Amino acid sequence: METLKAKNAWPIVGHEWAAGFLRQTVSSGSVSHAYLFTGPPGVGKGTLAQALTAALLCLGEGERPCGECRACRLVASGNHPDLHIVESEQAGASLKIEQVRDLQHQLALTPVEGRWQIAILRRFEEATISAANALLKTLEEPPSYVVLIVLASDADLLLPTIVSRCQQVPLRPLPVSMVQQALVERWGAEPEQAQLLAHLSGGRLGWAVRALKDKQAPQRRAKRLDALDQLVKASVVERFRYAEKLARKPETIQETLDLWIGWWRDVMLAAAGADAPLTNVDRQDALRDHARRFGVERSWAVVKALRSAADRLKRNANARLTLEVLMLDLPR
Repeated sequence: METLKAKNAWPIVGHEWAAGFLRQTVSSGSVSHAYLFTGPPGVGKGTLAQALTAALLCLGEGERPCGECRACRLVASGNHPDLHIVESEQAGASLKIEQVRDLQHQLALTPVEGRWQIAILRRFEEATISAANALLKTLEEPPSYVVLIVLASDADLLLPTIVSRCQQVPLRPLPVSMVQQALVERWGAEPEQAQLLAHLSGGRLGWAVRALKDKQAPQRRAKRLDALDQLVKASVVERFRYAEKLARKPETIQETLDLWIGWWRDVMLAAAGADAPLTNVDRQDALRDHARRFGVERSWAVVKALRSAADRLKRNANARLTLEVLMLDLPR
C-alpha cells in the first residue's frame, strides 16, 4: 500500500523526513562528522543508523545503499571492518569510558575498505560522565574520515556540549496503522496479532518487530500488568518488596515502567471518555474498571509519577529508592 512504499531507496518504513534528509547529505557529499538520532526505544534509530552507514560505505553504482554489494552485506551483518558499534552490556547498564577509549584507538586508524570509519554509539544516555567527556574530545577534533552516529532516547539526557556538536535527527513514533500494515506485509504477522502489537508499540515499529519474534513477550507483558493490578491492592510493605525485586533487574525496569505508563494513559483516556486509540486494546474490561475506580485526575497523577521515575532512572538515580517512592504514588 502507498504508506509503505519507500519515498527513497532506503529500507525504512516511515520517517520520510529523516531518511530524505540523510539521503540528500550522502548524495550531495555534505556529510556531517557527527549525528544524533533521538527517539523512544524501538522507534527506528538503529535501523536508520544502519541505513546511513550502508549508504556511506556502499560500493554499488547509482542509488546508495544498493543493498547488494559486499559492503552493504557486511554492514547488514554488523561485520564491516570500518563499522564500530559501541553500547553497554545490556539495556540499563552503563556505557564505560574504557569502551570509548577503545573506540578512539580504532578510529585513529585510516579506513580499511571504504572512505569512512563509522561508529554507532547505542543508548548513549547510559554513558558515564567520564565516557561522555571522552567522546567529547573526539567530537571536538574528529579525523576527516570519521562519522559518529550517537543514538539516545532524549537529547536532554546528554551533555549539552555533545548535543551542540551533532546534527540532530529526532524520530517520532509512526502511525499505529502504518506499524500494523508493516507487520503484516513485511514480517508476515497475522492481522489480529499485528493489530494488537501495533497498538502496544505506540508507533514504535522496532519494538513491535522484536515483540513479534519474541515468543515470551506476551507472557512477560501479562505478568507485569498482573503485577500492577496486584500492587494497586497491596500494602506498602508488599509494594516495597516488589520494588526491591524489580530494582535487582535493571534491564527490565524501563520496559516495565513504559508498559505501566501506557496502561495508566489508557485508564485516563477511558475515564475521560476520550475518542483516542487505546494501547492495551485486549484488556478493555480491566481498563474500564480502573477508569471507574480512579478517574481522570488520579490516573493522570500516576502517569506523571511513572514518567518522573523513568526520567530519574535514566539520569542514574538510585533504582530501589526511586521505585519505592513510585510505589507510594500508586493509587489504592
